[in-house]
Amino acid sequence: MRILVTGGAGFIGSHLVDKLMDQGHEVKVYDNLSSGKLEFIEKHLHDKRFKFVKADLLDFETLKKELEGMELVYHVAANPDVRLGAQDTRVHFEQNALATYNLLEAMRINDVRDIIFTSTSTVYGEAKIIPTPEDYGPLIPISLYGASKLAAEAFITAYAHTFGMRAVIYRFANIVGPRSTHGVIYDFIMKLRKNPQELEILGDGTQTKSYLYVEDCVNAIIFGYENMRSDVEIFNIGSEDWINVRKIADIIVEEMGLSHVKYRFTGGKRGWKGDVPKMLLSIEKIKSYGWKPKYNSEESVRLTTQHLLREL
Repeated sequence: MRILVTGGAGFIGSHLVDKLMDQGHEVKVYDNLSSGKLEFIEKHLHDKRFKFVKADLLDFETLKKELEGMELVYHVAANPDVRLGAQDTRVHFEQNALATYNLLEAMRINDVRDIIFTSTSTVYGEAKIIPTPEDYGPLIPISLYGASKLAAEAFITAYAHTFGMRAVIYRFANIVGPRSTHGVIYDFIMKLRKNPQELEILGDGTQTKSYLYVEDCVNAIIFGYENMRSDVEIFNIGSEDWINVRKIADIIVEEMGLSHVKYRFTGGKRGWKGDVPKMLLSIEKIKSYGWKPKYNSEESVRLTTQHLLREL
């Protein structure tokens, strides 16, 4: 297939591109490199099946042109920094909600009918049912990031219904692995490299969430599209267990070969404004279709730590 991947030079996007290239597709990456890195997709740059376009999704004319002749869009581009919304209230609206509208409109004009969207568990807000199923409601996000992703989901489902498009929406747990450039594991490693004696931990360390290795995530993304049973599918993607922040710190300290590290907690049940302290998704729906994760949360955290230590 001829596939456009927005955010294809980013963490999840670049792993997805690797998989799609391995499968023999023609892949075009559309990325402004605001958080992505060219080095993540460097090995494909001279492949005749691959094209890289450095452009922004807010640049509608370029987007419209680059979608000509495409058959499928993986929409992975987003500003993934949940905390940023408390300081900059426009960033998630523009880069997540408005960017998604632009993409859908350019798809409509070019008659591109299939979109796969990477959403987030934060659309659920502080769910009262854990593990949280896809039909949980009402959806009350507590971060601007979660709100912008929910808005994007709504635009996608409405475009699908109105213009005869098909969509798969994935609500992710915390995705971790090689090439990650933000998040708790990356942050802890960077802090401990600066000061191996003390680690600042946001909140009280009891925040407990599901973590999924990026290899599992990419396999799920492709599996869901290949096995969709209706024109709009929504799947939770995560592991079937969870792990708290203090345990993550212990794993990283152990993998770095450190000892006598003092933990300094900033206090409170949240790490930051908009942080959801407890998150575990039900993945029963996609399991019933035939997919399940290879790694649990602890294995995912440990593997990621080992990879990032080598990369850094």
